[in-house]
Amino acid sequence: MAYDDDDDDDIDSLEDDRNETKFQEHNVITGAAAGIESLAPDAPIYRLRLLYSQETFLAVYREDNLSPGTMVIVPTRYGRDLAQVISSVSGKLPPVSEIAWIVRTASPEDLEKSRSNVRLEEEAFNICRKKIANHKLEMKLVLVHYLLEEPKILFFFTAENRVDFRELVKDLVSVFKMRIELRQIGVRDEARVIGGLGVCGRGYCCHSVSDKLKPVSIKMAKDQKLSLNSVKISGPCGRLLCCLFYEYGFYSEQQRNLPQEGTRINYANDTWKVAEVNPVAGQIKLASEDGRQISVPAAQFERTETHWKVKS
Repeated sequence: MAYDDDDDDDIDSLEDDRNETKFQEHNVITGAAAGIESLAPDAPIYRLRLLYSQETFLAVYREDNLSPGTMVIVPTRYGRDLAQVISSVSGKLPPVSEIAWIVRTASPEDLEKSRSNVRLEEEAFNICRKKIANHKLEMKLVLVHYLLEEPKILFFFTAENRVDFRELVKDLVSVFKMRIELRQIGVRDEARVIGGLGVCGRGYCCHSVSDKLKPVSIKMAKDQKLSLNSVKISGPCGRLLCCLFYEYGFYSEQQRNLPQEGTRINYANDTWKVAEVNPVAGQIKLASEDGRQISVPAAQFERTETHWKVKS
């Protein structure tokens, strides 16, 4: 039985710069824990996906080459489990301490057991949800997972506060007759595992772009000149949008290469003030003292040693 505490973010301040996920504790056992100290220069490295949590990681296999889609067995913190090969990896690699290893390719028996486990997980999910309601616990069941090679069931849930689930565990053990482990995860993790469509109409960034949840802060929204309305800049998980992080680098770069709002510029024999900068459209709006406004392509601006000017 395990418990992970997970505090709520202060929605009023719109701050969300903490990585609250608990799946990010590296479910997979890496070479450091396995006693692997070095790898051969030509050792084949692959990127894998752990099926139940969608976590991706690098792993080495010392035998035949593996093609994308191949199912393999890897050691995890809970026991050996099933993972899928996404692709081979080349170029600069992380230290051996951050690379897992593949025990073997999955056998037909492994795959059949995995399919059977999916049906069992659906039944266990419904049973556990009813038990939670019976015990009147303030928690939301997110995911149930049967380990492939061990008699253990993992139940992942979200909750706003600490939950005393000792009686629930006893109840579940009496039903399933095997080891039970409950773990609390963050709401961002819930979104990453389950997936869905964001306000943009595309799949969640945390599910389809990268499984590594990056810390997002309100500063990123401010620098991108976005409305600080929490509804508009928050994802379905209730936290700040992951895309704020992915787009932040572009806006930061543009801020260095374009004049800031309020900057005074001489243009067409007159003095203008930068009223608005639109780095996406590549346009800068200038305003004169008599109320006139014009838009000038951002590419026409250049910075000298002391000031900005518009290229002639």
